Amino acid sequence: MRIFGVILAGGESRRMGSDKALIRLAGQTLLSRSIARLEPQVERLAVSANGDLSRFAAYGLPILSDETPRGPLSGVLAALRWAAPLGATAVVTLAVDTPFAPGDLVPQLCLAAENAPEGLAIASSAKDHPACAIWPVALADPLAAFLASGTKPRVLAFAEAHQAARAQFPDEAAFYNLNTRDDLAAAQALIETAR
Repeated sequence: MRIFGVILAGGESRRMGSDKALIRLAGQTLLSRSIARLEPQVERLAVSANGDLSRFAAYGLPILSDETPRGPLSGVLAALRWAAPLGATAVVTLAVDTPFAPGDLVPQLCLAAENAPEGLAIASSAKDHPACAIWPVALADPLAAFLASGTKPRVLAFAEAHQAARAQFPDEAAFYNLNTRDDLAAAQALIETAR
């Protein structure tokens, strides 16, 4: 299997008030933290983002824009369409606002995907984290059809329609999601406590 990675950084960050990918946590941007977590686990890495893409030029990674922005699934579709011609078997996605993602995210997703009829698996701890998932490149056309159908583009709805397996992770904090400034402060406190 050839696994590529894509960091989903295309959200509007309304609740945070500024571009989440470039917000600093313990001196590093959330995008830098995501790169450090995912890059060692995949063959190639890219960033899914919208807007002024030049803001990510310093990271030296391919930047993938949505054809039609309809939430995280549009980023997943861009990822699959980027990866397939390069020979990838599947793409693992990681939301940029998940700075504590586990170091074994990709192997655990791959193991879970072996038990899924279409090879799709999502991360789960106390609850599901469908933006952290492994997506076989063969799902590109069904995903494009789903997005074009007018159905509300919910990641979990698509995943469940394609019989996604769950990769179980014991540590809920690994998927701590930063949506607000309060979340950011709490994450900073977690880092300082761990020192």
